[in-house]
Amino acid sequence: MKQYEAVIRVMEKNGGYATLGFLYQETLKIEGCEWKTKTPFASIRRIVQNDRFFFKIRPGLWALKSYKDKLPSNILPTRDVPKSKQEEFNHTYYQGLLVEIGNFKKFKTFVPNQDKNKIYLGKRLGEITTISEFYKFTYDNIIQKAKTLDVSWFNIRKMPQMVFEIEHSTAIQNSLLKFIELQDFYMKFYIVADEVRKIEFETKLSLNAFVPIQKRTKFMSYIQLSDWHTKTYEITSIENSLNL
Repeated sequence: MKQYEAVIRVMEKNGGYATLGFLYQETLKIEGCEWKTKTPFASIRRIVQNDRFFFKIRPGLWALKSYKDKLPSNILPTRDVPKSKQEEFNHTYYQGLLVEIGNFKKFKTFVPNQDKNKIYLGKRLGEITTISEFYKFTYDNIIQKAKTLDVSWFNIRKMPQMVFEIEHSTAIQNSLLKFIELQDFYMKFYIVADEVRKIEFETKLSLNAFVPIQKRTKFMSYIQLSDWHTKTYEITSIENSLNL
């Protein structure tokens, strides 16, 4: 079996699509395909860019051309899907990437209750998060605001370690206001958005009201997030092969 055929087989088993990270994890398991290279992950990245068989849906997410008309609307929305629904699908996708990264890094992961039934690559977000209830690490009035953050990672002491807000078109300042409520806790804050919104992020963060969190609040583009997700899978695959 040729290498590109192994990638196709993994995608077919997964419904015609897959993240690069998933391909890293599953393609090398396909029997009958030899990877006589020290850089199999680079080979997989090269293979999915062959537009004869594959096409890119979102950063880090690829699909088979032969499945283009068979993919679920939350994976590849058709033209008649409202823009607001398409934005919701994108939002859920990036939430899912963050949850999977957090899980790999052994954090406890949480998404808001209203998002738990949203579908990420064929599964409900609530199925891939590791906790169903937000840890009550402080006063109730702060908890009520914190639990609305798009993704939260908790450490072994059940304290928030990193929190993320995904901003496609809504006001970045509103997310920063959520972060400021958590300024007394030792954690990192991230705004995840399209690269074109980075200047807006920097402008809003520079306001005096956000001085207490300026050094702890970072911007992450969608491409950076997808790269982080892919690299996390890559490292995990290597560690598993070494029984680490």
